[in-house]
Amino acid sequence: MKTSRRKFLSSISMLAATTAFPIQSFAFGSAKKLKIALIGTGIRGTSFWGKRLLDEYSDILEFVGLCDNNPGRLAYGKVYIGADCPTFTDFDEMVQISRPDLIIVTTKDSTHHEFIIKGLEMGCDVLTEKPLTTDETKCQAILDAERKSNKNLIVGFNYRWSPYATKIKELLANKSIGELVSVDFNWYLNTYHGASYFRRWHGQMNSGGSLWVHKATHHFDLLNWWINSEPNEVFAYGDLEFYGKNGPFRGNNCRDCNHIADCDFHWDITKDKRSMDLYVKNEKYDGYIRDNCLFRDEIDIFDKMSAQVKYANNTILNYSLTTYSPFEGWRVAFNGTEGRIEAWQDIPYIKMPTISEAEKHVKEMEQTNTEEMHFEPLILHKLWSGHEMINVAMEKSGHGGGDKRLHDKIFKNPEIADPYGRTAGVRDGAMSILIGIAARRSIEKASKIKIADLTDLVPKIERS
Repeated sequence: MKTSRRKFLSSISMLAATTAFPIQSFAFGSAKKLKIALIGTGIRGTSFWGKRLLDEYSDILEFVGLCDNNPGRLAYGKVYIGADCPTFTDFDEMVQISRPDLIIVTTKDSTHHEFIIKGLEMGCDVLTEKPLTTDETKCQAILDAERKSNKNLIVGFNYRWSPYATKIKELLANKSIGELVSVDFNWYLNTYHGASYFRRWHGQMNSGGSLWVHKATHHFDLLNWWINSEPNEVFAYGDLEFYGKNGPFRGNNCRDCNHIADCDFHWDITKDKRSMDLYVKNEKYDGYIRDNCLFRDEIDIFDKMSAQVKYANNTILNYSLTTYSPFEGWRVAFNGTEGRIEAWQDIPYIKMPTISEAEKHVKEMEQTNTEEMHFEPLILHKLWSGHEMINVAMEKSGHGGGDKRLHDKIFKNPEIADPYGRTAGVRDGAMSILIGIAARRSIEKASKIKIADLTDLVPKIERS
């Protein structure tokens, strides 16, 4: 049923700023379309939060402004998205002129806080791409800003919405393995996806806060949601031993390199039309190089990471992130007082892949995975008995089907009750990044870090 814009404003105001589960997502309808302004016209902004929204929901929303500090990317982004709206290089001017209902933030991670806070202060609701921000000081500033405003903030976590992740949540919530005791979680980035972070601005700590924050925020949010508690303390190890200054040679970038024949990681950006149009043609405006050398000296993030996290409910998490694996995938195991759950995705020697690792990365970045239905297994073990194989129906669309389900919830079906509590608010965003921030601090100080020492949030034993 269609609802009015007044209904949208009413329902969004119901969101509680620091609850673990926001009461309701955005609700709006056809009386007047939801007015959206987008800040950040890079690949994520123009595809997932741009073109896909217009392609799927143009009957109920419209873009009233696009903003980026690079005028070339901005012009390309408008055409790619298909938006019929003004463009701006000044954020304040965009908000003042376009008067959006909702601002979507997809800028460099280190600047998220700037536009989130300004948006809230200027009277708009805000939806930010993950991660919420990159350090504890910026996180506290965001928390303070939302509390002072009468507006709300949503974090775009999509992995929660995958049918596979949801099935795991259901089994844990139903106590199928009794009380949860410990979790082992291992994420593997392949030599295409993993390497891509080190080519981009993500390879520098002051831009992305390291993969502890930019990438692992996805994983920590899933874990916080699955475990249904909040992190209490973190101890971590990490180092830079493969990329950056460790490389055997280096060049200006992949296009202009004397080591093409010797470098297994060489990427020919000239064969990627979208990257050429979006980035290479617009380097003259801000100097941003999309195909930077993986072995340049200024890379200062970690390429191997491992952490132990103790939750407020006494669950122990063992986590690791590998950035140059032969394949892309993950494994998780949950140990409980009455059994164990084992789950995995994209492990090639368990299930033969249908596409190459390189193609997998391209499809994920471009949101072009098909919606072909298939089944993925997980295993439920019970103490004193055998195991059960559970097949979960899902599709190969973005993030295991999570992308479209997240968008549908936000923009299409906000009033449908969700028994799994998958909509993420500011507290969820904060707790996910605080694990990564604590891991960084732990490595720096060679000691465990208490989450409560980073911001004024006190970890809860139960999130719900």
